[in-house]
Amino acid sequence: MWSTNREVAAGDVVIIWQTREHIQPLLITPGKDFNSRFGHYRHSDLLGIPYGSKVASRNGRGFIHVLRPTPELWTMALPHRTQILYVADIAFITSWLDIRCGSRVVEAGTGSGSFSHSVARTVGPRGHLYSYEFHETRAEKAREEFVRHGMQDIVTLTHRNVCKDGFTIEDTADAVFLDLPAPWEAVGHAKKALRKDRPTRICCFSPCMEQVLRAVNALNEAGFTDICMYETLLRPHEVQQLPTPLPLSSVIDKLKRLEKFREEKRLRQIANSKRKREEGDSGTSEPDKRARTGEPDATRDEGGSHLPLISNLPVPPKADDEVNEEVAEITVNWSKVCHEVRGHTSYLTFARLVHYPPETSSNGGTQDLTTTSE
Repeated sequence: MWSTNREVAAGDVVIIWQTREHIQPLLITPGKDFNSRFGHYRHSDLLGIPYGSKVASRNGRGFIHVLRPTPELWTMALPHRTQILYVADIAFITSWLDIRCGSRVVEAGTGSGSFSHSVARTVGPRGHLYSYEFHETRAEKAREEFVRHGMQDIVTLTHRNVCKDGFTIEDTADAVFLDLPAPWEAVGHAKKALRKDRPTRICCFSPCMEQVLRAVNALNEAGFTDICMYETLLRPHEVQQLPTPLPLSSVIDKLKRLEKFREEKRLRQIANSKRKREEGDSGTSEPDKRARTGEPDATRDEGGSHLPLISNLPVPPKADDEVNEEVAEITVNWSKVCHEVRGHTSYLTFARLVHYPPETSSNGGTQDLTTTSE
């Protein structure tokens, strides 16, 4: 996954971008085919093309983009074995736990490996990720993905129930991330895994408030401080280019002109109808039974002359401002909130563990000043 090659080669894992909702990984294997509703593609046709290329289908039904894998794209394309963490939560957790290049991180609950890939990139070859999964089948599939993506030297995956058996390391980790149904049962084991020579941090990922309450109680009892809880919510905006709004005076003038034009059109239609009826009745001796005495003739004006037919009347000319609008329309950028906003994913409970060096007492003994719960 961390290949720096500019072109696709056999055995590479690529990301096939079809639409924003259809993104999937693909292992390039010469001789195989890839089929979707956007067309038919041969793996051999993808060999040697630069990453980011747009590839047309063989049957002309569409196209795809071939992208280089990144942890962000892998989160969008990975096969879901469990509920996963998305980029917003991953970025916030990584920042708050102070995970950096060279950090040693413990992850309880590998799941689909979304968080694991991001942490592996962040810690780099100088750091290490110790990941634990209690479900054997999920652990085996995650281990195969880590090897396929070249992460076996950075990630150590262990099939283990950490709530019951604890972690395999002690006094080593800079940060612990617990994505468990009952994180409070693993808080004590996490404290043993954290290093004692510097302040360390822990995060519990819990979808329910009841889990948060029990996790906070366990953190207090274990001596953690600075306990806080966050909820990450996305509020995306859509940016569009729209015409510049007209001033109010222009809108009022335009409405008045439209109203005047409609009234003139109505009068012309009445006049045209009367004219046609008179022309049709001029060759007959029978009087028009529908005609009423004393009814004003709508086909004549006040001076008695006939009004012109509707087809002979010219269309009112457009105002200068309307002509200018058609010639050069000025657009501005508008931003609005999307109608569909993703809701709650989980609550993030953070805490710090600070170990103080032992202090010599007045009687010559030592006293451990490790932070404890009051």
